[in-house]
Amino acid sequence: MTPVVVLTIAGSDSGGGAGIQADLKTFAALGVFGASVITAVTAQNTTGVRAVHPVPAGVVAEQLDAVLDDLPVAAVKVGMIGDPEVAEVIAARVDRFPHLVVDPVLIATSGSPLSNVAAVRPLLAYPSVVTPNRHEAGALLGRRVTTTEEMAEAAANLAAVGPGTVVVTGSETGVDALRHDGATTLLRGEPVDTVHNHGSGCTFSSAIAAGLALGDPVPVAVRKAKRYVTEALSGGRLWRLGAGPGPLDHFGWG
Repeated sequence: MTPVVVLTIAGSDSGGGAGIQADLKTFAALGVFGASVITAVTAQNTTGVRAVHPVPAGVVAEQLDAVLDDLPVAAVKVGMIGDPEVAEVIAARVDRFPHLVVDPVLIATSGSPLSNVAAVRPLLAYPSVVTPNRHEAGALLGRRVTTTEEMAEAAANLAAVGPGTVVVTGSETGVDALRHDGATTLLRGEPVDTVHNHGSGCTFSSAIAAGLALGDPVPVAVRKAKRYVTEALSGGRLWRLGAGPGPLDHFGWG
């Protein structure tokens, strides 16, 4: 049987824990075929980002057209954008995406900046599932988002910008705020006691894209993705890969 194709548009993580690498691992683990468009090459490991080298917008466009012209893409996940021109490239092709999931990657787990609000905000106007963590939601709204109540309010405010769904994640608490079809739902789970969470946001958004590509309604895809990330965090909690926050166990090795 021919597999379902999901495309990730994101940056490359040389440490293998986040970005394109985390997305493709998630796709493989969830049974879809992953294609990729690279927006930036980063030199990073578990301790931090040493360098970021953006890919020119024209080259991003060529990669994107090459994939869309040939493969039957069923969903698209957008991660690190870096440059507003890249956002324009993506927006110009958004009508070719059956499902769009936007993970507004602004800051790496290590605290290093990877993108800016100006590069992300234009994509909020299009039908999509947007998955900021509470810090990214705060940056997009220009205020602090800390409590569960503020997460729910942020999800509603961001959803009002466009016709999409917003999930504000609070992975360290196990509670996420989902705004879908005009209603806000708090998704409660068990927090995983681990420092090894590098790539958890990438993994969550990629898992949602995989679920949508396989035909799940948005709320079902979000809940399945939440369970998958929880299991992946739990599986890697005792790993010792690198000196800083390590990656998730995408394949259940733990």
